[in-house]
Amino acid sequence: MHRYDIERYLNVRNAGGADLGPHGRLSFLLNATGTGQVWSVDEPLGWPEQHTFFEESVSFVDSSPERAEAVFGMDEGGNERAQLYRLNYQSGEIVDLTDRPEAKHRWGGWDSEGDRFAFASNRRDESVFDVYVQDRDATGDGAERVYEGDGWLSVAGWSPSDDRLIVHEAQSSFNHDVYTLDVASGGLTHHTPHEGDVRYGSPEWGPDGDSLYLVTDRDSDTLRLERLDLASGEFSVVASGESPGRGSGASAGDDGGGDDARAKPGGDDGWNVDGVAVHEESRRVVYSRNVDGYTDITVGELVEPDRIDPFPAPDLPEGVAGGVSFGPDGDRFAITATGSTRNANVYVVDATTGETERWTAASTAGIPPDTFVEPEPVHYPTFDGREIPAFFSVPETEPPEGGYPVVVDIHGGPESQRRPSFASVKQYLLNSGYAVFEPNVRGSSGYGKAYAALDDVENRMDSVADLRAGVEWLHDHPEADPDRVVAMGGSYGGFMVLAALTEYPDLWAAGVDVVGIANFVTFLENTGDWRRSLREAEYGSLADDREFLESISPINNIDQIAAPLFVLHGENDPRVPVGEAEQIVEEAREQGVPVRKLIFDDEGHGFAKLENRIEAYREIVDFLAEHV
Repeated sequence: MHRYDIERYLNVRNAGGADLGPHGRLSFLLNATGTGQVWSVDEPLGWPEQHTFFEESVSFVDSSPERAEAVFGMDEGGNERAQLYRLNYQSGEIVDLTDRPEAKHRWGGWDSEGDRFAFASNRRDESVFDVYVQDRDATGDGAERVYEGDGWLSVAGWSPSDDRLIVHEAQSSFNHDVYTLDVASGGLTHHTPHEGDVRYGSPEWGPDGDSLYLVTDRDSDTLRLERLDLASGEFSVVASGESPGRGSGASAGDDGGGDDARAKPGGDDGWNVDGVAVHEESRRVVYSRNVDGYTDITVGELVEPDRIDPFPAPDLPEGVAGGVSFGPDGDRFAITATGSTRNANVYVVDATTGETERWTAASTAGIPPDTFVEPEPVHYPTFDGREIPAFFSVPETEPPEGGYPVVVDIHGGPESQRRPSFASVKQYLLNSGYAVFEPNVRGSSGYGKAYAALDDVENRMDSVADLRAGVEWLHDHPEADPDRVVAMGGSYGGFMVLAALTEYPDLWAAGVDVVGIANFVTFLENTGDWRRSLREAEYGSLADDREFLESISPINNIDQIAAPLFVLHGENDPRVPVGEAEQIVEEAREQGVPVRKLIFDDEGHGFAKLENRIEAYREIVDFLAEHV
C-alpha cells in the first residue's frame, strides 16, 4: 500500500455549515485555504466562489432571507470572542457589525424580512449573556439590548410574526430551560419549569407560532422530539428514539437485526433524537436519531400538530449528518454529511422525494478514498459489568508479528461522543501502521442521561477505569501489541490521557495531551468567566469539592507517571488556559519523564490554522516514531 505523509492527510478538505439561501445560492464553509472561509455555489458540483479571505476561521454563515447578503462570525487567534460581520455577495464588501472584540457574540438569526437580526452577548458582564436586536445596517453600538440575562443564554430564532424570540438557557450540559421573549416589551415567558436535570434542545417555532418543537429527556432517559403548546404549556411526544422501522439515509448498518439491535449501555428508552428543523410555511420537518453514533434521518410533513407523515429518506453516506438548512420554499434542504471514509461535503435533498445530490467537492488531497479504513463498532466489558461502546480500526495490511501499535484516541467533553465521521489524523495513523481505538467511556453523550451522569463529580475516575478496561480488551485482541499502546486526547480527553498515565502507568508506551486539564482547581479558577458555572456542574465546585478536585488532578499524582509525554496547547485558549500545559510539563520534567512541549501563540482551544496543524502533527508523528 502506498503511504502518504501527514501533511497530505491534513490537506484533505471539508465542506459544511451549509446555508441554502434565496435565488438558489448555497453558501458553505470550506477550508481549502487552510482555514474555513465562506464559499458559495449555485448548482451541484459547480465551480465555487470564495467570499472571505482571512487567516482566522469563519465559524458560521447565514444568508439574509431577502437580500444578496449574509452574516458570518469570526474570532481572533482562537480566543472564542466571536464578532459578527455582514457580507455583500455582489460587491464583496464586508462590514463589522459588532466591533466589540472583548465580548462574545452568539448568532440568533435574521427576522423574516432580513431587516433585523438577534444575538446574545456578554458585553455587559463577561460571566452572563444578554439578548440584543440590531438593524441590518447598524454597526458597533447600534444594537438594542432587549433582555438582561443572568446566565448562559442563546437565541434560537424569530417567531413567524417577528415579534418574539426563542431564548435557550443552559445551567449545565444536561440541564436547560426554554423561554420566549417579547421583543417590544422585553417580557420573558418561562415554558419549561422543572426539577432535577432536564435537557431541552434544538428548539424550533411551530408553523403557526403557537408552539415549539424541541428535543427533550423530561420523561425519558434519552431525547425525544416533542411539541410544546405555548398557551397550555402541555407537551406531546412527536417521535421517540425507537427505530422508525424502515431504512434511512445515513443510518447505521448492523448484522441484520435492525438499528436497535445495537447494544446501548445507558438504558432501554431507545436512542437520542438529537436535532430537528422545521420549515414554517411548508410544515416540513427533518429530524435525526443518533444510533450508536450513526445518524438516521427522517423527513416528513406535519399533518397534525403532533404527527409527521414521512417522505422517502435521503440517500446520504453512512456516518454522521446534520446542519439542516431549508430553502426558502421548503421544497429542499441542504445538509452536511461525513463518514469514516468520506470527508465532509454538502448535499441538497428534495424534501418530498428524497432525491439527493452532492453539491460540494471537497478534495481528498489526491489520496484515493478507497484507501480510507472503516472502523468496527465494538463493546467491551468494564469493572462494574457494563459494556462500553467503542470503535476499533486496524490497517489494511498484514499485522506485524507482535501486533499493531495502538493509539487509544479519547474524545473531549466529557459530554461528547466519538462518532464515525472523517478524521484525517486517524486515517494517517492507519496508513502508517497504527491501529486506532476510540472508546465512548461513561460520561459520553449519545447513550442517555443516566450513562452520561456516571462520571459526575466523585465518580470522575470511574471513566479512567473504563480506559484501563479498554486496554485490557486490547491485550486480548490478536491484532494489538500490548506493549505499544498510546493514550492521545484533546481538552477533557487530554485530562484523561494524563489521568490514565498517572493512574495506570504500566499500561502505556506514551501519551499525547492536546489542550488538556492538568489541575482541576487552576482550570476552574482560570477558565473563561462565562464557562465556570457550567463546568462546575460537571466536575464539582471550588467551594464544595476543592479537596476532591485536588486529589484527582494529574498534577498532584505526577510522581506515578512513567511513559514519555508530549503536551501541545494554544496560548489564547479561553477554555483550558495554557497554564495547564506549563505546569504539567514542568512537574513531569522534574520527575525525569521525557517530555516535549509545543505552544502556538496564535491558537486557542485546538489548532485551526493549517500550518500549525501540520507542525503539531508532524511533531506528534516524530514523537510516536521515537517512543512507540
